[in-house]
Amino acid sequence: MTGLTPQRLLSAYALGVFPMAESRDATEIHWVDPRRRGVFPIAEFHISRSLSRRIRRGSFSVTVDRDFDGVVRACADRPETWINDEIFHLYSHLHAMGHAHSLEIWQDGALVGGVYGVTLGAAFFGESMFSRATDGSKLALAFLCHRLQAGGFQLFDTQFLTPHLASLGAVEISRLDYHRRLRAALAAEARFDPPGYQPSLSSVAAGSATSPSPSSSAASSTSGKASSGTSQRSSQTS
Repeated sequence: MTGLTPQRLLSAYALGVFPMAESRDATEIHWVDPRRRGVFPIAEFHISRSLSRRIRRGSFSVTVDRDFDGVVRACADRPETWINDEIFHLYSHLHAMGHAHSLEIWQDGALVGGVYGVTLGAAFFGESMFSRATDGSKLALAFLCHRLQAGGFQLFDTQFLTPHLASLGAVEISRLDYHRRLRAALAAEARFDPPGYQPSLSSVAAGSATSPSPSSSAASSTSGKASSGTSQRSSQTS
């Protein structure tokens, strides 16, 4: 164990660095500040025609902060992972402090996709995502980007750029540009649970969160509905 505290972890994010372990069983944690950084232009998340149809069709439900630990465990459930026990417990503490959030995709009562990350100011630091069913992680990212846009976030950090993220609209920027954007985002305010936010399937499918409108097809945890916010709170590709 490194003795790393949640407070020190938040300070590291504010400086533009993030932790990784070499493996699930590693006892050391390394700080990473990539020369090239992956980011999502939040309002430009690419929703393909097939993903748009999938969102409109429904047959899934979306929750936020309902099973944070379950999402992190699912992200670590792969042959190689940088999430060791210490990192798991650190992010669990950040979640309890209100600085880490998860978004879950459910189908037939099973957790089939999700994403989690850390919030500071108007910055969202995406940590990892997973998929156990077709489009599980894509659905999670689509609903996450919609929420971040509605909440006023300015920076969605994906850490590294992968071909999968690039296909969804993520881009790579320099370390200098990243730190410039980070400073601006930290000086601003955003809400992961914006008041009155109830995303309809049609608005998420259209990729627009400028005027999220409550409707009968939102704010429910039933099949095909999007559930918003902290009312669902229970007591990896990046």
